[in-house]
Amino acid sequence: MGLFTVGEAREEIARLRPVLEELVVVRADVVELAAAVSTGAHHRLGGLPELKAAEATLDELMTKVQRTGAELKGVAPLLVDFPAELDGTPVLLCWLEGEAELTWYHRLDLGFAGRRRLSS
Repeated sequence: MGLFTVGEAREEIARLRPVLEELVVVRADVVELAAAVSTGAHHRLGGLPELKAAEATLDELMTKVQRTGAELKGVAPLLVDFPAELDGTPVLLCWLEGEAELTWYHRLDLGFAGRRRLSS
């Protein structure tokens, strides 16, 4: 897929917000169910069949994010990058779970540690 402008990436995050919120809930369900299944404990959410269903749902949600052209870089916490170019430099516009909107970017060669605030 192509490059995003800052505006396009912000619009896509807004459209993806329900998917991302569901992903957080399902992620927690998977972790709880996996812990219960591994110890043989009873869990209010169910057992192995429910774990498998939750894992399938998690995969579907992650695929929805990636089909937009965004890159899902992390699931816990959620980290979504959008390929872009700023002042002729290839960058990733970067959104991290808990952030109200997309306001960060980093150069491809610097990664998350090189995050900087967008000027606009």
